[in-house]
Amino acid sequence: MVNLNGQIIEKGTDQLSLENRGYKFGDALFETLKVVNGNILFWEDHYFRLMAAMRILRMEIPMNFTMEFLEAEILRTLAANALETGNARVRLNIDRGEGGKYAPEKQAINYSILTETLPSATYAIPDGTTYVVDLYKDYLIAPNLISTLKTNNKIVHVLGSIYAQENALDNCLLLNTDKQVIEALNGNVFMVVGQTVKTPPLADGCLKGIMRKQVMDLLKDDPTYELVEASLSPFELQKADELFVTNVIQGLQPIYTYRKKTYGDKVAKALVAQLNAKIKGN
Repeated sequence: MVNLNGQIIEKGTDQLSLENRGYKFGDALFETLKVVNGNILFWEDHYFRLMAAMRILRMEIPMNFTMEFLEAEILRTLAANALETGNARVRLNIDRGEGGKYAPEKQAINYSILTETLPSATYAIPDGTTYVVDLYKDYLIAPNLISTLKTNNKIVHVLGSIYAQENALDNCLLLNTDKQVIEALNGNVFMVVGQTVKTPPLADGCLKGIMRKQVMDLLKDDPTYELVEASLSPFELQKADELFVTNVIQGLQPIYTYRKKTYGDKVAKALVAQLNAKIKGN
């Protein structure tokens, strides 16, 4: 079951018009949420990122789009899929309706909510795993404000994911037009050198990730580490002690191999423990 503008309907029935602007022009954005036992993790951060993105994209925010309303719609959709007490991945999609060419004919807003089951409530890093990445250099990301938003315009990430499949990679790192590393295909990237943890700044064009914010907050509160937001050169990667990718669904994913360099996961595991303790405490 899916939620389309407040109506719970069967998945697979006629849902999306060919005139939908999200389909025709990518005139849409989305939030990917992790829900544990009916609790939307980091919901306030997700909500305010969504509202900020809608304003940047000049979408007219409906008066009823309060944090409480959208939370209730998400929970209602979970209940319709018997996931109200389970673990779920939720995609909340916002588009500008139908009509017009590049310029919309009207300022209408559609929303849809899709759910799927997740196996685990907590974040974890399995022992003895491998995770191999390389650079994806065919297409570059512009370092601007739109690149930081979670829009439906993700063709570089799609092509990068196909490249990763074709080359037996677990992930790829993306570059901006200044040839700086900005993120992975599915999340933000962090580099550990000694007690310093470095991540690219939003000004370089990386996604304004929700898990990025959680990890940065943990690092700021931990005197063990020094957090640095600065441009990340591809040449620095091979000098690192650790590299890891962050997103809301997986949490932290250590990178174990980049080209001929191998990395540890000590800091990533410590941060995952702190992250789970924070979630449990909340």
